[in-house]
Amino acid sequence: MDLGISGRRALVCASSKGLGRGCAEALAAEGVNLVMNARTPGPLEEAAGAIRAAHGVDVVTVAADITAEEGRADVLAAAGDVDILVTNAGGPPPGMWSDWTREDFIRALDANMLTPIALMTALLPAMMERGWGRVVNITSVAVKAPIPVLGLSNSARAGLTGYVAGTARQVAPFGVTINNLLPGIHATDRADALDRAVAEAEGISLDEARRRRADTIPARRYGLPEEFGAACAFLCSRHAGFIVGQNILLDGGATCTTF
Repeated sequence: MDLGISGRRALVCASSKGLGRGCAEALAAEGVNLVMNARTPGPLEEAAGAIRAAHGVDVVTVAADITAEEGRADVLAAAGDVDILVTNAGGPPPGMWSDWTREDFIRALDANMLTPIALMTALLPAMMERGWGRVVNITSVAVKAPIPVLGLSNSARAGLTGYVAGTARQVAPFGVTINNLLPGIHATDRADALDRAVAEAEGISLDEARRRRADTIPARRYGLPEEFGAACAFLCSRHAGFIVGQNILLDGGATCTTF
C-alpha cells in the first residue's frame, strides 16, 4: 500500500533506538525525510546513518534533551515546519506510591505530558495553515489499564490523553489528526529495565523474568519495534485522515477490554 507521504518531513523524538527508531525507520521507508532527536550523539548519528543508507531520505539530527526547554528549542529550530510529529520520551522509573515526592511528579509531567503538549503547541499552527498534518504520541498501555508500580507514568500519560481528546477535535477540521499509540511490552531497553527489576526483586534470571512476562501476553511474545513503527506510519498516512483522537493499543492482546 502506498501511504501517500513520500516527500513529507517528520520530527521523530527519542528515535535513536526502541519504538522511536522503529517509527523513524517505517516513515523513512515511505520516503519521509526526517528530523531525528535523541539525547546521546553517538547512537543518534549511527541510527541516522543507517536510515540514510537504507532509504535514501534526508535526515537531520539534533542531540538534545527534548524534555528540557533549551533542548526543545534546538529541536524545533532544526525541525522547521514539519508535516508529521511523533512524540516520545522515556518513562519514569517504577516504584511505590509512598516513594514519590512532588518533584518526582513534576519530572514525570514534564517528560510525558508537558513536553508533547509544548511540541504540539509549536507545530500545529503551521500544519493547520497548510491544511494537512499528523501527530502521533507514543504513550503507554497504562492509559487503558494502569500499572501499579508505574504510578508516575500512569498519571502523566493520562493527563496527555485528556489533552489530546479535546485538542484532536479542534484541529481535525483543518486536515490535522492527533492520535496516541499505546505500547504494551516491546523488545526495547525499557522492557529490559523492567524485567531486570523483576528478576532482582524475585531472585530469578532475566530470561525467566522475560518468559513469565511473555506468558501473560496472548501473543506469547514481546512486540517488535518495526511492527510498532508500521502502525505509526499508517496513522501518519493519507489513508488515516478519518482517525481522530484515538488511543490504539499495541500490546499483543494483553489488555482485556471491550473498548
